[in-house]
Amino acid sequence: MSDSNDKILEIRDLDITFKTTAGPVHAIRGINVDLKRGETVAIVGESGSGKSVTMRAAMGILAKNAVVNRGSIIFRYHHQDGSEAEVDILSKDKKWIRSHINGKRMAMVFQDPMTSLDPTMQIGRQIMEDMIWHYKTPKEEARKRAIELLTEVGIEEPEKRMKEYPHQLSGGMRQRVVIAIALACNPDLLICDEPTTALDVTIQAKIIELIRRIQKERGISVIYITHDLGVVAKVADYVNVMYAGRIVEKGTINEIYYDPRHPYTWGLLSAMPDLDTNDERLYTIPGSPPNLLHEKAGDAFAPRNKFALEIDDKADPPMFQISTTHFAATWLLDPRAPKVEMPAELRAKILRMKHEAGLDDTPAPEERATGIATDADVREEGSAAGAVTAADGKASGNTSGEVSEGVKADSAAETKAADSAKSGEGGSADTGNSGAAGAAENEEGESHA
Repeated sequence: MSDSNDKILEIRDLDITFKTTAGPVHAIRGINVDLKRGETVAIVGESGSGKSVTMRAAMGILAKNAVVNRGSIIFRYHHQDGSEAEVDILSKDKKWIRSHINGKRMAMVFQDPMTSLDPTMQIGRQIMEDMIWHYKTPKEEARKRAIELLTEVGIEEPEKRMKEYPHQLSGGMRQRVVIAIALACNPDLLICDEPTTALDVTIQAKIIELIRRIQKERGISVIYITHDLGVVAKVADYVNVMYAGRIVEKGTINEIYYDPRHPYTWGLLSAMPDLDTNDERLYTIPGSPPNLLHEKAGDAFAPRNKFALEIDDKADPPMFQISTTHFAATWLLDPRAPKVEMPAELRAKILRMKHEAGLDDTPAPEERATGIATDADVREEGSAAGAVTAADGKASGNTSGEVSEGVKADSAAETKAADSAKSGEGGSADTGNSGAAGAAENEEGESHA
C-alpha cells in the first residue's frame, strides 16, 4: 500500500494486554493494518484471535482492564469545511474520542443488533440521537434524515418503523437499523464486526450487498471482521489473517484465496464448505486456539500445524515477503526450509475456485518467498524481522540448522491432536479462549459507536 496520504487508517505495532484475575492476557501482539480511502479490508480468523479487540482499540472503546503496551493508531479524516485532520487515537482520552470520532467519523456495526440497540427506545430516536449529539441537528430535520436512512437501507414503511421498538422488527430489519445508525453522521470509516453472524443465509447475502452498495455510493472505507472466508470473497480488496493476536498472512483477495502460503490460511480455506468436492467430511483445523494466559515460545500455531518445523517451537517466524502486497509469517517460506506443498484437496479446491472466477490461465505462483519483509514493507517488529538475516543466512538463537531439519518427526502426537479436534471451526475456537474475546467481556456499554 503506497502513499501514506491516501491511507485513512494506519495501525502500527499495536500490542495490548488485558489484566484479569487469572493473570495478564497478551491479546494483541504487535500487529500492523493499513486501510486506504474507499477500500475494504477484511480481518479474518477464529473467535478469540483478536479481530474485534483490534478494531475496538481503533474506536477507543477498549475495556477498562485493557493495557496498550505500545503502538499507534493514526486516523485521517475531513472536517465539515473540507480540511484534513490526522490524530493518533491512542493519544486521546475517551471523552475526546466520543465527541470527535465515535459515530461521527468512525462507526461500527456490531454482530448482534439486539445487544447494540436500546430495547426501551423507539427506532427513530436511536437513529436521530447521533445527529443531534454531534451536529446539533434540529429534531425535525433529524427525523427527515432518519426516514431517508431507513429508506436507503431498504426498510419499507420507514415512517411507521420510526415509532416501533427493536423487538417488533425481524433480525434482518434490526441489522439494517444498526447500519442506518452507523451511517447517520456520514462517517469516513465503517467497521463491520461480523454483521451477518446472527442472520440466516438469505438475509446475510442481502446485508452484504447492502454494505457494498452503500460503500460504492458514499465512497467510504470499510473494515470487515469475520471468521467466514466465504463472506470475505464478496466484499474485500485486502485480507489480513489473524491468529492468537498476530497477523500471520496478508495480501490481496486473489493472493489469499488462490495463492495462500500460511498453513493456518490453508486450514481456513479447507474448512469452507464446497459443493463440488467428493469428500463427505467437513474439514476442521486440529486442536484449539492457544490460551493466551500462557504464552508459548515460538510460533503459536505450531501445536496445530502438521507442517511445523523444529524451529517453530523455538522462534516466532518473521514476516516473509512473497510479493509487494503479499506477506506471510511462516518458517516454511525460509529458503532453507524443506519444500512443503499445500494439501492436494485444497489445491483442487483452489483450481475449482479459479475456474469459477475465470482465472484458469493464471500463471503458477512461485514456491518460495522473495525474501524477508523489511520494516519499510510491513512495519513488523525489528526483533522479528531480525530472526533471519540475508547476510549470513542464519537464524538468531543458534537456530540456523533447525529450519532445514524438516517437519517434526513426532507424527504420533499430531495424529492424537487431530483425533481430539472438535468438529467445526466454531467449536474449536471457544475452548482455549480466555484470550482476547474472553478478556474483553467487561467492555463499556458504548453501543451507539
